[in-house]
Amino acid sequence: MAEDQKKLQELSDAYQKLQTDLQATVSARQRLESQQQENKGVQKPPPSQEFSTLPATSNIYKLVGPVLLKQERSEAVMAVTGRLDFIEREIQRLEKQIQETQAESESRKMEVYRLQTQMQGLQ
Repeated sequence: MAEDQKKLQELSDAYQKLQTDLQATVSARQRLESQQQENKGVQKPPPSQEFSTLPATSNIYKLVGPVLLKQERSEAVMAVTGRLDFIEREIQRLEKQIQETQAESESRKMEVYRLQTQMQGLQ
């Protein structure tokens, strides 16, 4: 009986840790999605057309710490495109991690339920 209690506690702790990990991963995905929307806003066609409405001769500046540095238009477009690609890959990675964590969490939950049921049957 004491072994079952110990095993139940271990399974419950593992389940709680998985739930915590899942929450952290979902939060990270939400932050990335927010960044993705920001970057898409710079790149999109109307109505939010920051790059597409700028004349080719416009100056573009990049904020680096407290300083604005002049940047070539092509560099800025490439930087935004690169960030969007990176963010998309990270979102896909986190989605996969979320699915794996959810599956493992569900498995642990079923183990806890099975052990609790087994212990109640012994009483």
